[in-house]
Amino acid sequence: MAKPTKVTNSIRALRFASGEMTQAELAERIGVTRQTLIAIEQGRYSPSLEMAFRIARVFKVPLEEVFHYPDPEE
Repeated sequence: MAKPTKVTNSIRALRFASGEMTQAELAERIGVTRQTLIAIEQGRYSPSLEMAFRIARVFKVPLEEVFHYPDPEE
């Protein structure tokens, strides 16, 4: 039986790579609270597709560089 897959993300790494952007700064740019961003970053909450695109646009990267959904066959 295949193990359940979970969406993961690279938000924390992207924040640091972009020059130490804080959680509060990113949250403000995408229109959510810092607590919501923390939950997304820690994988406790999956954002809407619209919010996911907003996050990717802040970092100017494709959605696939921010969020990862592993193939259960791998």
